[in-house]
Amino acid sequence: MLSTLTRPKLRVFTWHIHGSYLYYLSQGNYDLYIPVNAEKSAGYYGRGETFPFGDNVYEIPAEEVKNMEFDLILYQTDENFFRDQYDILSENQRRLPRVFLEHDPPWGHPTDTRHPVNDPEVILVHVTHFNHLMWDNHNLSARVIAHGVTEPAIKYSGKLNRGIVVINHLPKRGRLLGFDIFNEVRKEIPLDLIGMGTEAYGIGEILHPDLPAFISEYRFFFNPIRYTSLGLAVCEAMVLGMPVVGLATAEMSVTIRNGYSGFIHTDIKYLIDKMKFLLNDHAAAVEMSNHAKKTSLELFNIVRFVQEWEALFHHVIDGDYASEYTKLQP
Repeated sequence: MLSTLTRPKLRVFTWHIHGSYLYYLSQGNYDLYIPVNAEKSAGYYGRGETFPFGDNVYEIPAEEVKNMEFDLILYQTDENFFRDQYDILSENQRRLPRVFLEHDPPWGHPTDTRHPVNDPEVILVHVTHFNHLMWDNHNLSARVIAHGVTEPAIKYSGKLNRGIVVINHLPKRGRLLGFDIFNEVRKEIPLDLIGMGTEAYGIGEILHPDLPAFISEYRFFFNPIRYTSLGLAVCEAMVLGMPVVGLATAEMSVTIRNGYSGFIHTDIKYLIDKMKFLLNDHAAAVEMSNHAKKTSLELFNIVRFVQEWEALFHHVIDGDYASEYTKLQP
């Protein structure tokens, strides 16, 4: 465990929603309990076989959750909050301290959408400052805990004269995630696509533990997404040391420094020109690689990430760590 805070080990119940996020969350000094059912339905996958979870992540059969003791409930989707808790939690468990982790920006009107959770006893946590800015949070106690990712042993080489895109189900997710942009760019730039449901347009799924070694040889990472939260794939590419090319929208606009750790813009032709530059100048790509890695270790420090979560958990339970949580805020 990576947390340096010395405190009682907490028992946090949550659902398996985003596997990579759950894996990074599990690096903290607390125990995570996740439900599993026979159907392995959404949120009820259990540990699964993809991520190397440690011994602080426990599977619980969904029908036995009501008989367990927890310190806190962590909701991660509207379904968790409005349906699942009534299906599997006891009345006493539903009265425990509660945190709602919002992974996404508003999908309705970008500035006037009210967050569905409007309970002053629930702490609302956003994963980016952009998301916090755009949601109408009902004046609730909303916080930001920026992403944290672990540094892989694999090093960037960039020797493959191609770009890589990592997005699950990109063809089905359309303009929002930039499927049209991907198709436009690859007419001029050699690009490979990785992710579930991408076999007709790319390579298909590469399991998360195998991603660093697989993508490390590509010259640059391309993120064609128009509007979403900051993808963990971007953070993981940067900590690997990959130059990132993407749209100057949402949190990307304050993550990538143009000409330093990669290139961002809202002009696709500009981005295509910069991709050609990277393909033609390996030495420049290597220099940007070093800057991308340095930036990622500052922005996405895993120790900072789990310390903020642990401090927030304690704060929600007893309030004793409010000042320490504030101190840890970026």
